Amino acid sequence: MSILGAVIVPHPPLIIPTVGRGREQEVQSTIDAYQTVAKQVAAWKPEVLIITSPHQVMYSDYFHISPGWGATGDMSAFGASGTKLRVEYDAQLREEVIRRTESADLRVGTLGQRDPYLDHGTFVPLYFLREAGVDCPILRIGLSGFSPVDHYRLGQCIAQAVETLGRRAVFIASGDLSHKLRDSGPYGFAPEGPEFDRQITEAMAEGDFLQFLTMDPALYDRAAECGLRSFQIMAGALDGLAVEAKLFSYEGVTGVGYGVATFAVTGPDKNRHFGEQCAELERTRLAEKKASEDPRVRLARMSLETFVKTGKRLERLPDGLPTEMTDQAAGTFVSLHAHGQLRGCIGTTEPTTESVAWEIVQNAVSACSRDPRFPPVTVSELDSLEYSVDVLGRSERISSPAELDVKKYGVIVSCGGRRGLLLPDLEGVDTVEQQIDIARQKGGISSREQYTLERFGVVRHL
Repeated sequence: MSILGAVIVPHPPLIIPTVGRGREQEVQSTIDAYQTVAKQVAAWKPEVLIITSPHQVMYSDYFHISPGWGATGDMSAFGASGTKLRVEYDAQLREEVIRRTESADLRVGTLGQRDPYLDHGTFVPLYFLREAGVDCPILRIGLSGFSPVDHYRLGQCIAQAVETLGRRAVFIASGDLSHKLRDSGPYGFAPEGPEFDRQITEAMAEGDFLQFLTMDPALYDRAAECGLRSFQIMAGALDGLAVEAKLFSYEGVTGVGYGVATFAVTGPDKNRHFGEQCAELERTRLAEKKASEDPRVRLARMSLETFVKTGKRLERLPDGLPTEMTDQAAGTFVSLHAHGQLRGCIGTTEPTTESVAWEIVQNAVSACSRDPRFPPVTVSELDSLEYSVDVLGRSERISSPAELDVKKYGVIVSCGGRRGLLLPDLEGVDTVEQQIDIARQKGGISSREQYTLERFGVVRHL
């Protein structure tokens, strides 16, 4: 057997009556859809449920699968301690998934469990499934900081493991949508919230899983979504399969988006290998971008790739560099991104070498090997990296935040020997107050201390 079908469901504790205490009627359409979908899952007669949850333990560089025999959980964190569940894990399937992911060079396993109890992203779907009579072992899997394609590849490994063991399996992709739909909601409003929900629900209704993999990271970051990576794993589990997609409901009345959809497998479809399609689109995009790189970015790439591949730094500059790179000195920052996420950023506020070019060479190596937030860049990552190089103007002391502009100026916050710096025009930094707070925290400076401000201009090269 293989995956029989999959569902996307939200996980607001509010929709459990003992938690909502009447407020659940605010999202009655979601509850009605949930109950309908639970009956559909029951009709598939699964032997195992594969559940991905954003509230299961999550690591940036590891997919966690819950270990042990099973787990218990309740709604005590939401004022309903008497609402309890107990589940059994499919240990054999868990081991087969891990074996498959090892051969696929994915980091997956049972290490690093922090809390054995059921998270609410798992509990809420199971509550409605139990009501519908579905009571079978589960596989509980967390998300990660890996790329969309790696989440998809995990789904493929899950499907292969299911088929190897002959299980009747249903995939439960637990995840809310945007958390920024209304000013009155718990997380406020961002215009990207409704736009994300529009795009994602259209993809659900059409069964367009490629959309799950290719959405703009800036859009879903600003939308504060919850479930996209859960949906990406689900899409991988349905790789190469035709599905009958149906969107049962969508609501955003609480300020958080709730979507309920099913995907019934109807047979094979060679045109639905979305992981391969996404990878090819990304290769084409990166190749086009690389072909038009600014000379500063090209030098940063050359410096970094030389160091990662050989362990040695560039000994001489390439010919043909612009004179403003070789005859002028300035501080520079080199930033690395992979799959829309920051992968490293190191720089100098003042020149420490004889020229902008050598400053870039130095900081590119530091960005890939010395940023304490990330492990060193590996050879396997080189083809997926995107670069930007900021060349800094001289900093100047300012007397007030009113002299800052988050799009135009970077900021340096200083107190004694401590300094925190933030570049301008960064995704998600929209106000001067945010800019100062982030820079202050980077410098280990508390809001109660007296600090000084400097600003600097930047020319960004992509």
